[in-house]
Amino acid sequence: MLDVHRLRVFRSVVASGSIGAAAANLGYTPSAVSQHVSALQRETGLKLLARHGRGIRPTAAGHALAAQADGVLERLGEAESMIADLRAGRTGSLSLAYFASVGSAWLPGVVRVLTTRFPGVRLDLELAEHIPDKTEDRADVQVAVAQAGFDPGTGFTAHHLLDDPYVVVLPDGHRFAGRDEVELAELAEESWVDNDFARGWCRRNLLEACTAAGFSPTFHVEAHDYPTAMAFVEAGIGMTVLPELGAAHLPSGTVAVPVVRPTPVRSIYAVVQDAVAHTPPVVAALEALREVAVASRAVLSPA
Repeated sequence: MLDVHRLRVFRSVVASGSIGAAAANLGYTPSAVSQHVSALQRETGLKLLARHGRGIRPTAAGHALAAQADGVLERLGEAESMIADLRAGRTGSLSLAYFASVGSAWLPGVVRVLTTRFPGVRLDLELAEHIPDKTEDRADVQVAVAQAGFDPGTGFTAHHLLDDPYVVVLPDGHRFAGRDEVELAELAEESWVDNDFARGWCRRNLLEACTAAGFSPTFHVEAHDYPTAMAFVEAGIGMTVLPELGAAHLPSGTVAVPVVRPTPVRSIYAVVQDAVAHTPPVVAALEALREVAVASRAVLSPA
């Protein structure tokens, strides 16, 4: 493989017309330039320069190599520029996965930060309720729900963002609507509206809490998401229990009351691929996620 540095020196000699002029242009000694050219000739097995009077001139092979070097060095310069842009976050892509209940609550602010600071970076957003088992299928950054202290696996780091306790969403006229809190066991005989069609970790977390409280809830209506479940509550069909963040925008005529003894809690993490953790867009994404998490907690649990 050709030594690119020697190729640059040789190209300077051809462009400058002499060893001495090339040395002056490059800031080298004439001896160093001669050594680079000699090494390139040994490397290629070609006679690249020939004496001409008191100076030198390229041979036919030297002319051909110099012409080819122009394209090589130009493409190398473009590659170096691209690498610098990637390091600075001026180009490239960032994949960001998130689950449904943080989509409208958190993603607009995070995306605004990224598109403002890194307009040349393509954002690939994906709705994902679970962390893929295959590491190659995972996003650069994924906002995910998991149990406290979970291990994201080799090559990934989990950054804790928020602990999100559950609340019960009730119609305004319900007998528990004026309470500061409701024990989970008190909801055993209520008409439950399911809100997790995917049967994900959030639902399993709730069912485990109900088991700890001594009952298994009977779901009378099944909804696919939190907004639909809360609309059913507004219509007087029943009540639903969900994480507090999911109840940030309550329909009119409903109220959210904290659930206690036990209080189900889901932990929210940003799972980051270690290989890209140092890049400016990922650093900015993690910083923005932390800021929106803090802002969410301040809104949900004001001092």
